Amino acid sequence: MTEFLVALRYTIPAIVVFITAYTLLKEYFAQEMKKRHASMLEEKHKTSLPLRIQAYERIILLLERISPKNLIMRVHDQKMSASQFHGMLIKAIRDEFDHNISQQLYVSSKAWEMVKNAKEEIVQQINTCAGQLDENATSTDLSKKILEKGAEKQANRNALEFLKAEARKSFL
Repeated sequence: MTEFLVALRYTIPAIVVFITAYTLLKEYFAQEMKKRHASMLEEKHKTSLPLRIQAYERIILLLERISPKNLIMRVHDQKMSASQFHGMLIKAIRDEFDHNISQQLYVSSKAWEMVKNAKEEIVQQINTCAGQLDENATSTDLSKKILEKGAEKQANRNALEFLKAEARKSFL
């Protein structure tokens, strides 16, 4: 029985020390994991923030470039017929949109939906104006018609304002 008590006298403190060490090490490693996770999030934020800001800038630039008045100024050629100019305008819009399609990764779904709607509304406006002209119309006639109908449609303005507000809310 005395041997049992002697063994117990050494075993109990060893068990207490083991449990204490285990608890302290477990807590220490949990804290280290939290620090590492916070550090990784901070690093991720440092790399993704500039990309997200650039995406908003590029999408706003896209909307500005496809607005009818800017598009006409950039693409207009007096030597073209209205149908040729119509084709060039639609191609320019699609090229701009396709060039920036990957930016949807960095903006909200609602923002991207508004950008798509703005693009479609502008294309529809150009198609409608082109359809109202006769076969002998010139690019200048089409330009005038588009500008008379309203140089910038509401969807384009709404998308621009939404993007600006979303960017301000996200980054400022």
